Amino acid sequence: MLFQRALRRDLSNLAGVIFATLFTIMVTTSLIRWLGRAANGLVDTASVLPLIAFGAINFLSVLLVLTVYIAVLMAITRAYRDSEMVIWFSSGRSLLDWVRPVSGFVAPVAALIAVVAFVGAPWAARQSAEYQQRFADREDISRVSAGQFRESAGAGRVFYVESLNEASTEVRNVFVSQIDDKRELIVVSQRGQIEIRPNGDRFLVLEKGRRYDGEAGSAGLRLMEFERYGVLIEGQAASSGGGANVRTLTLPALLADPSRLNLAELHWRISLPVSAFLMALLAIPLSAVNPRLGRSINLLIALLVYIVYNNLLSLTQAWIAQGRVPFGIGVWLVHAALMLLIVFLFWRRTTLPWRWRRLLAWRGGVSGGSSGPGEVVSNAAAAGAARRGDSVR
Repeated sequence: MLFQRALRRDLSNLAGVIFATLFTIMVTTSLIRWLGRAANGLVDTASVLPLIAFGAINFLSVLLVLTVYIAVLMAITRAYRDSEMVIWFSSGRSLLDWVRPVSGFVAPVAALIAVVAFVGAPWAARQSAEYQQRFADREDISRVSAGQFRESAGAGRVFYVESLNEASTEVRNVFVSQIDDKRELIVVSQRGQIEIRPNGDRFLVLEKGRRYDGEAGSAGLRLMEFERYGVLIEGQAASSGGGANVRTLTLPALLADPSRLNLAELHWRISLPVSAFLMALLAIPLSAVNPRLGRSINLLIALLVYIVYNNLLSLTQAWIAQGRVPFGIGVWLVHAALMLLIVFLFWRRTTLPWRWRRLLAWRGGVSGGSSGPGEVVSNAAAAGAARRGDSVR
């Protein structure tokens, strides 16, 4: 059918442009954030691109929901602005006739959102956590970049290394500064290497260097020259453990352990594909444009509705995690409220306002049941507008 083909073509073209724009913005902001963390020594520079890719997969579901919402909103808004809606309404189409083609367009996108939310995003979260944990478990000296000052994980030691070998196990021209209990220690050495003792302790063994020891802020220092000097490297593996992040759990793992946090995460994953359908349906009645007011008003209202809806979903997720709202109620509460709003907006757009119905009834009563040719045309036009879905204003 011409009507459905034209609508789906417009939706597909707009969705492609909108998704590309949103994805570019997301990748750019992620790149800036991860490069900043890499510059501060919080992540490995070689892991920046993989971390950006994993973050893109995590945000893909939200981007697709926004893409669907904005595409439907802009497509129907353009039809109103270009007077195409007048043609469709004049041909007997109602606003409800837009629900079926829009739902057909959203269905495969919602299926993709569900796959990403339940499979792709947990996998990407696990990979991202492993990359960051692998870097956090590395010894202090392997975090050092040649020619840069780096602070250790314990925040009490600063390293400077002029050069490293390819395996990052041997260093040259080392500077180590440590302050502990008002005691300042400075060690300078020509070279050093990592040694592991039989008990598992890791030491940075420096060779041919000097040690300056004294109280912090004091001018007096003690000097000691050494041939070999060992610096114990504090391991992070024992202290960095902890419970698994619920975002990394698979769907069977969430169902096997129905704790509050797991149910809250399950609520969020279910909400993503459902919100794609609801937001697309909401965009249909919100797209009506009054030429006298311009098209920015309905766009601002649509943006405000999405922000409120998304925040309510996040609030419900927090309440489920805190035990303030049962999962059986919280999983559908916000969606039901939005569905009622959608039904009301469709009713408002597809029925004649009550004040106009009273006015027409009053005019018919005054004329004693008969009307002139002009009134007959006026009443017929109003009735036809009501059947086609126009709202008389």
